[in-house]
Amino acid sequence: MTQTRFDIFLACPPGLESALASELAENGFAKCRPEQGGVTIKGGWAEVWRANLQIRGATRVLAVLDRFKCQHLNQLEQLARQTPWPELFHAGTPVKVEASCRKSRIYHDGAAAERVANAIARTALVAIRDDAEITVRVRIDHDVVTLSVDSSGEPLHKRGYKQAVAKAPLRETMAALLLREMGYDGRAPLLDPVCGSGTFVIEAAQLAAGLAPGRARGFAFERFASFDRDAFMALRNRAPHARSDAPCFGFDRDPGAVRMAKENAERAEVSDRVTFSERGLKDLKRPDCAPGWVVANPPYGARVGDKSAVFGVYKTFGAVMRDQFSGWRAAFITTDEKMAKATGLAFERTSAPIDHGGLKIRLHVTGEVK
Repeated sequence: MTQTRFDIFLACPPGLESALASELAENGFAKCRPEQGGVTIKGGWAEVWRANLQIRGATRVLAVLDRFKCQHLNQLEQLARQTPWPELFHAGTPVKVEASCRKSRIYHDGAAAERVANAIARTALVAIRDDAEITVRVRIDHDVVTLSVDSSGEPLHKRGYKQAVAKAPLRETMAALLLREMGYDGRAPLLDPVCGSGTFVIEAAQLAAGLAPGRARGFAFERFASFDRDAFMALRNRAPHARSDAPCFGFDRDPGAVRMAKENAERAEVSDRVTFSERGLKDLKRPDCAPGWVVANPPYGARVGDKSAVFGVYKTFGAVMRDQFSGWRAAFITTDEKMAKATGLAFERTSAPIDHGGLKIRLHVTGEVK
């Protein structure tokens, strides 16, 4: 890593790459290039730190260390030794290596990982351990090897505040990208009528407050030899710049979910911006504020119950929107176009399929409800 600028790959669910690229560009990152499953940018270690700390939609941030053509395991180990591992890792640092091979002469993931692990251990004197918190990733695709280090550690949806989750929770990183995809910018009221443990509401409130999503957690890069703690702490301690004081509301018929949402909001430092209440969808009333967004992740049936039993939820959602939320806009996700049509709402746009834990979902967005 003698070069000061290198490729940085930020992963996200397939189908949301353009939303992540938009967020990166908005935050001043250069040369954003969407690819399958993420976005590549150019930068140095300061950009790696900032991306982990400030970007809401990335699931992890990989620093690309080396890239070369290779067709044999012996050659792989020899070339991997030329990567400047001692510049990255202190001697004795626990490291694990994971590999994936696709359409290449080297086809065995485990053998590829072992050869690269040998190269790292012999050049940087690290400790190769399966339980290490630092991961080097080896990707071999059409005989092209890419060596990367995961700078994030735990996946970035783990913001450090959510200790309680409801049934079928939505990850924070996906919620952030869906908010961006639907057009929410933190400057309007937002309401989730089936909020569960509060993911959409809390993510929206943090965006409005200008709070960095990674401010309360640690990262793998803090154990790299390249890490400058003083520079990173100066970045982490910057005062937030709030976008608005727009309120956010969450409702759920489950009192346990509402309790969890309140606790999560308190830990996320947005309890003064959000209101969570126990209320069923059919009893929902418009709050006393300017029109904004209603966003929902209703049950799909595929995971949390019988699909035939959830069509009524979508019909009720549409009826409540027309009766109570004239002038507001709505956005919700589902796996089934028939469920979306059951709302009776007119959609301004519908997203391409988005990967969500083995399911394909779509985001449906209305114009102002009349």
